[in-house]
Amino acid sequence: MSAEQADTHPFLYVYAKIQTMEIRIVFMGSPDFSLSALTALHQHYSVIGVVTQPDRPAGRGRTLKAPPVKELALMLEIPVIQPQRLSEPQSMEQLRNWNPDLVVVAAFGQLLRPEVLELPRFGCINIHASLLPRWRGAAPINAAILHGDSQTGITIMQMDAGLDTGPIIQQRAIPIGAEDTAGCLFNRMADLGSELLIEILPAYLSGSIPPQAQNETLSTYAPMLSRQDGELDFTQPAEALARRVRAFNPWPGASLRWKNQLLKIHQAHAVDATSPGVGVLFIREGKPAIGTAAGCLVLDSVQPAGKRAMPAEIFLHGARDWETV
Repeated sequence: MSAEQADTHPFLYVYAKIQTMEIRIVFMGSPDFSLSALTALHQHYSVIGVVTQPDRPAGRGRTLKAPPVKELALMLEIPVIQPQRLSEPQSMEQLRNWNPDLVVVAAFGQLLRPEVLELPRFGCINIHASLLPRWRGAAPINAAILHGDSQTGITIMQMDAGLDTGPIIQQRAIPIGAEDTAGCLFNRMADLGSELLIEILPAYLSGSIPPQAQNETLSTYAPMLSRQDGELDFTQPAEALARRVRAFNPWPGASLRWKNQLLKIHQAHAVDATSPGVGVLFIREGKPAIGTAAGCLVLDSVQPAGKRAMPAEIFLHGARDWETV
């Protein structure tokens, strides 16, 4: 297409670029959740650069470990930068040199400053793991399970200077099953996000999907989780505790203190029965159980300190003094 044709028919020019994969995309992401989106983009478009978090100490030896997105980008032979802050002069210089048409973000872990948001001509879009404006923030998948939501989903949004406050391009919902953990929902959401991204990108780039502002009166916030969040409080109802076990599996994990050690709880279910007392340990259904403020929490899979996860019935064989009544 000639320059004259491009000036006369800008949407045809964009469509032609899309069809020939000439759209220059920079991808920003860090954890496993980002991998599906980067893979899909690489298959359909020209990903000219990846921005991810720096390598961090991990494991008992505290050796430096690369983010999953870095490992994938190197395998795909895509250039990578890992700034502590994206606002660093050398990082901004690299972004300008890449000259992206579009920036795609999926669980990057840093807010984008206005100079980054304004750099690509198609803006910056984010794959967020909730049905915005519900569950803005760092842990939307966990929050949806924790609060008993019947569904969640993916939002593709146009980014602005706020935290997940930008206008919505497209959404897709999925149900939350009664036994879904954050881990299994995480995998489904990552795949859904990449599928929806590839589906809507041509229409978004051609201008045929106008982003819609979020309803601020419906917004909720899902804060970043810490290890301390996993310790169970038996003054809460059993149903809420069962959701907490699922919401924090695999991280930070649910737990309770038993014999001055941490007992991790991988699976549990609530029983609507008279509680013997808040925090009282007893046996029900041949499994360890705990009384709560309303009902009982029955443990299905546990992990004692220094051991592997095991069925709760097996745990009881070595914990004959479990009962306190």
